[in-house]
Amino acid sequence: MLPTHHRTAWDDSETRRAWAKLVTCAFLGQLLWPAAWLGLLAWYVSISISWTLWLFFVPLLYTFYRAFLQPAYISWAFHTRRLLRAYPWQVFEEPRSGIGEIPGATDGDVWLSFPNPERPDETLPMILKVHVRSMWWRRRLGRGYTTAKAARARQVWFAGDPRFAAVIAVPGPCRLYVVQQRPSGDRGVADTHGASAAALERARRAGVRLPDPDSVAP
Repeated sequence: MLPTHHRTAWDDSETRRAWAKLVTCAFLGQLLWPAAWLGLLAWYVSISISWTLWLFFVPLLYTFYRAFLQPAYISWAFHTRRLLRAYPWQVFEEPRSGIGEIPGATDGDVWLSFPNPERPDETLPMILKVHVRSMWWRRRLGRGYTTAKAARARQVWFAGDPRFAAVIAVPGPCRLYVVQQRPSGDRGVADTHGASAAALERARRAGVRLPDPDSVAP
């Protein structure tokens, strides 16, 4: 059941439990992926047979990649918590989604579209970044729902502001994932999309990088 009565998503015990699982997996990965890489490397060195290199190359490369990537997973877990503490859950039934065909998206970019909180008649697409954690969502969005398993993404929980950043999830909540608008310029800050002062302040509390308040016209 959607916890719509809570002031923020973080006030819901199931949400906190889902986040605890997310951050635990992130920290475990920080320990296990480097250990797996070192273990494979030690195994290869101990065998000392050159023709076996091709057997170890792919696992070594992948475990090194995951070990290198894992600090970003931890950072994203805490960014997720900041968003959950700032915004309530909203539920969207079959939000519009697609692949490419919007400004700023390549042919392979999957996106979801949500209404602007201050202009409900305007929708804002949010592009999912291409990396390991986005694959579950990318398989279930953009090309339609072909299986009962994929249909789990028909209802999307949303905690955030589509002008800046948000956490999306399937009912439960499960599969917490951060989506955010791409920076609008070289400074790496988000476009304010004409947001009110209150909306901008809330976004800053949620960890969104925005232009300096003095540079934003009232």
